[in-house]
Amino acid sequence: MNLKITGHHIEVTPALHDYVTNKLDRVIRHFDHVTSVQVILSVAKLKQKAEVTLHVRGKDIYADADDADLYAAIDAVADKLDRQIVKHKEKTNNHVHERPSVTE
Repeated sequence: MNLKITGHHIEVTPALHDYVTNKLDRVIRHFDHVTSVQVILSVAKLKQKAEVTLHVRGKDIYADADDADLYAAIDAVADKLDRQIVKHKEKTNNHVHERPSVTE
């Protein structure tokens, strides 16, 4: 898995990098087919925003969250991604390819 963390108007410190990595490990634990993750952390006046794009086989999953605290925004986006990954995993696992029955 490739992890790319960038910051807009903010420097990505090692503490932020570790925090994002730990939060995304929880999300990726649910689904093994994540190929790459792109995280954008941005600051605009009083709004701190975290955006994450997960690239999985056949689909890109996007989530964003903003809050007054950047760590709270990262927590919120991790929760959103967790729900989306679980839903995507259930869809792919429940999709059963049945052979059409031949009635004579």
